[in-house]
Amino acid sequence: MKQITAGLLAMALWLTGCSIKVDGDGGPLERPGELVETMESVELPQAELVHVDLTMGAGKLVVEGGAKKLMEGEFRYNLASWKPEIRFEETGVRGSLSVKQGAGTAMGEARNEWHIRLADATPIDLVVNCGAGEGELDLRGLNLRSVEVRMGAGRLELDLRSEYARDIEASVEGGVGEATVYLPKGRPVEARAEGGIGKIKVQGLKKEGDRWVSEDDGRDKPVIRVQVKGGIGGINIYAE
Repeated sequence: MKQITAGLLAMALWLTGCSIKVDGDGGPLERPGELVETMESVELPQAELVHVDLTMGAGKLVVEGGAKKLMEGEFRYNLASWKPEIRFEETGVRGSLSVKQGAGTAMGEARNEWHIRLADATPIDLVVNCGAGEGELDLRGLNLRSVEVRMGAGRLELDLRSEYARDIEASVEGGVGEATVYLPKGRPVEARAEGGIGKIKVQGLKKEGDRWVSEDDGRDKPVIRVQVKGGIGGINIYAE
């Protein structure tokens, strides 16, 4: 079983580096060129809540807090058509931020890396879509309301070890690869996990029926609810 999983993951990552199609029509066929490095930002809004949507077809995505603006991003790519499209709209108390990889088909060794920092104070609903590659989402310190992650092929790490001020809803869907979720110990947690072929490993939580819950009580604190669905690959949930 492990050999099957490793083989499929290796194939997915090979495709990421050699020939990957982004978007429904595939976009233009290109060979990678010189590496482009850019920095982009979005100012802090008046909105009381911002929906953040990050869509990457292939590559490495790092997300964390600590930005002085709503978003501060560093982008590296060697395919011109993969230049990220950044849009922000604000309507009344709500804002919407979208960062999307441009459409294109790479022939050759493609490179695509995003390092995105978000503001700690702004309430955020976060949605991440990553087709293939590697995702590192360190969401500690953010004023997070919810997070939804959809990963096609590759490796994902999601860190929710923080003192959130409200209940958090988190969902992770993985295709091929390994998903690891870190949760805070000593806070109320409820986790559910199901996978196709891969193994499910849970530490620091106790099993109750079809879910895992905190070993500590902590009823007076906000609850973190996590749902993880894996296709082919392992699921790890650690409370620490």
